[in-house]
Amino acid sequence: MDLLSSEQHINLSNIDTDLQLYKKFSQGVRLPYEVLNIHNIPDGAKPGHFIEVRCGGFGSEISAHPTEKYQFYALTDRGPNTTYNVNQDHGKIFLEPDYTPKIGLFELKKDGTIQKIKEILLKDPTGRNITGLPNQHFGASKEIAYDQDGKKLAIGTDEFGLDAEGLVALKDGTFWVSDEYGPHIVHFNADGLEIDRINAYVLDERRTSGYLLPQEYANRRQNQGMEGLTITPDQKKLVGIMQSTMSNPDASVSKSDLVRIVMIDLESKVVSQYLYQQEGGAKTYSNTAITALSSTQFLVAERDDDFYKDNPQAFKRIYKINLQHATDLEKLKPSSTIRQDEQFGLLIAEQTLEQYVLTAGWSGLAQQGIYPVEKTLVVDLVARLHYPHDKIEGLWVIDEQHLGVLNDDDYAFSETDGVLEQKYLDHDKNIIDGNTLYILDQLDLTVD
Repeated sequence: MDLLSSEQHINLSNIDTDLQLYKKFSQGVRLPYEVLNIHNIPDGAKPGHFIEVRCGGFGSEISAHPTEKYQFYALTDRGPNTTYNVNQDHGKIFLEPDYTPKIGLFELKKDGTIQKIKEILLKDPTGRNITGLPNQHFGASKEIAYDQDGKKLAIGTDEFGLDAEGLVALKDGTFWVSDEYGPHIVHFNADGLEIDRINAYVLDERRTSGYLLPQEYANRRQNQGMEGLTITPDQKKLVGIMQSTMSNPDASVSKSDLVRIVMIDLESKVVSQYLYQQEGGAKTYSNTAITALSSTQFLVAERDDDFYKDNPQAFKRIYKINLQHATDLEKLKPSSTIRQDEQFGLLIAEQTLEQYVLTAGWSGLAQQGIYPVEKTLVVDLVARLHYPHDKIEGLWVIDEQHLGVLNDDDYAFSETDGVLEQKYLDHDKNIIDGNTLYILDQLDLTVD
């Protein structure tokens, strides 16, 4: 019997070390957080108590460090905020209006903990720290910003503000971040300074390199923009997925289960579009993360809004999708019934795809030669973990069997019918939600 070489012994030892380390994260390990200086907000879920606002907030997305094996980046959204629609003006309370969305660099430690190494604050091209306040012009959400006391903010908008959701860390040290406002896909340098952006607005002069999304992406639903963002392994193509069906042409299509995926070639600027069929049907689930396995295969997270404590049948699943046999909407040739519209994209019999799938179904799209991406279930997080969180928003492919999963904790508070509450994971209201990384093993993440 041949003896293993010294190099093979080292490799096997490294593999065993990795397996032992990843096992420590199998049931979830929380990211570190600080308590924000926001006080005296009664906890509507637990009378006599006050809400502890935790930051944290690194749950919008996760991205592998390009070179450091045990490190990852995580992204915050627009900061601690909640619905305040008493004036019927799409109001939002921003508990910390000057909060700056940021990227955190984290590392898995041998003792089974997670260390935050540094934070990168996101900045506009002049170097000013941006906020999470709504845009005023391109991609405006028409939300009105209020302070903690329900007063309109004197400065309630930020043209560079982001509700950041998707994150890609590139090998050159820069980042791409997608958001729910525009949606915008913004390119930041290693220090967090904006250097370019992609959106659907032809007149936006911030698009310095000329990248442009199809204009129908401006019809995204409010607060349900580009939730997931990834890049192909060759670092050449950005791929983003919308959270849900777009308001294309308007909100009448909100029950559609048609979701769009966009691919942007960073060299040629050529754009491709594909369709994804959600499982929820009229219930309309959310697609909250996407990460690349190859240039045509990806993992996608799909979820409902339920907690396991309230619904043991909650829907939190990860699918492997394949674009290879899906229809690229940008390559469809016009016919007597099909044409491209500048504002609404591909039309069939003068209906948008979101409208058409509601009237003719996916079989009707197939009759027109339009097919969605193929999808297969990789893991049901509720069945596997009794996954306690309401949200899953980050996917980290570690190797062909291990996957990191990260949740959004909403800064540990929530809102129900206008009442603020601490965000609890149990009926006894003892376990407060927090950003938690789970590393799952024995998965099939190979490329077909």
